[in-house]
Amino acid sequence: MNRPRITVIGSINMDLVTEADRRPGAGETILGKQFSTIPGGKGANQAVSAARLGGEVTMIGCVGEDAFGKELLNHLEAEGIIIDNVEPVTHSQTGIAAITLAEGDNSIIVVPGANDALTEEKILRYEKIIADSDAVLLQLEIPMPTVIRAAAMAHKHGVKVILNPAPFQKLPEELINDADVITPNEHEYEELMKNYSADPDTLKEKLVITKGGDGTVFYDKGKEIHVPGYQVDVTDTTGAGDSFNGALAVQMAKGASLEESIRYANAVGALSVTKFGAQSGMPKADDVHNFVTGSDPRICG
Repeated sequence: MNRPRITVIGSINMDLVTEADRRPGAGETILGKQFSTIPGGKGANQAVSAARLGGEVTMIGCVGEDAFGKELLNHLEAEGIIIDNVEPVTHSQTGIAAITLAEGDNSIIVVPGANDALTEEKILRYEKIIADSDAVLLQLEIPMPTVIRAAAMAHKHGVKVILNPAPFQKLPEELINDADVITPNEHEYEELMKNYSADPDTLKEKLVITKGGDGTVFYDKGKEIHVPGYQVDVTDTTGAGDSFNGALAVQMAKGASLEESIRYANAVGALSVTKFGAQSGMPKADDVHNFVTGSDPRICG
């Protein structure tokens, strides 16, 4: 069987991660426990997730011509991701995310940098790649006109469009119409519904709402369906949603039903939080198989 072809169009960042027992208050300085530089960016994270799960992944994005950019390109290539269409740009630094890990959760500030150079005009060059894909995976750490154009291209060619609306922005109706599946978390879902003026029931039919350890909700002909999650010991939640989205794209590209795809993606998301780092915690297909068949000890009672 051919590997599912996933094109990820999105951000490529270096994550600058600080661990501490708690977050400092305004004007306060505290001592942290550890600092790390880790490959990240929602687009790159989702590409790594899909590649580790067996997808033939093409990444479309931009990095700066700096040390972070070169390191990130080498990393993506080592993960088996096709990087021919990741463009180094001279006028901007590679994007970064400043992440604080404290009290069992994360806080993140993203500086897009070179990601903003992935313009709508550049996407026009990649229509054949998009058309030849089984699924296109999009997020919102690149310019919104680029996301809209990419979704429209994929929709035109009958390619599945999975849109992860993070970090949240108001979604234009044309983008909602071109997306097959939209994957907000609970906060993004609330914002999405507040900012949507058309028929909410029509929108809900496209939604896959992730709720962490509580699982995932989707709608089928108006009926809310809950797909249970997994209870695991949490080490780091960074990248859990990206792990989920990469897995969802792979399964949908294979032709699995939406419920089957979500069930698999829930397992991938659960596994990802048992290890440190957005990408380093992402499982491979064999890991997922062992987890769901009960031969992996990380499921809590």
